[in-house]
Amino acid sequence: MTHKLPVRVYYEDTDMGGIVYYANYLKYIERARSELVEEMGLDQNKMKAEGIVFVVRRVEADYLAPARLDDRLTVVTDHRPEGQSRWVFDQEVHRGDQVIFRAVVTAVCMTVAGRPTRLPAELRARLG
Repeated sequence: MTHKLPVRVYYEDTDMGGIVYYANYLKYIERARSELVEEMGLDQNKMKAEGIVFVVRRVEADYLAPARLDDRLTVVTDHRPEGQSRWVFDQEVHRGDQVIFRAVVTAVCMTVAGRPTRLPAELRARLG
């Protein structure tokens, strides 16, 4: 299942050179993952109340071209389970047909006490 999130670049997203500050790409892709999780019908507040949270374990990122003020971007996210407790996201930020940023994000399912745990059954069923 591919998820797409439109993003507009605001003045606050840019550095003094008018280019999107590198850390903001991480915010864009985090927002896209949050939207994907919600659209899948998962309630992270409910999960936390039940003692389970997602934690980003690894981010591998490539900055390919700069985005600038007023650019209209699209965050494209594909995802898959990996093992019993990992959820991997392949994410790209596009400006039109051009990929300007690419990342692979590994999230792990943890107890609120900080121990790895299996992905929730509801999520495993939706991911196949």
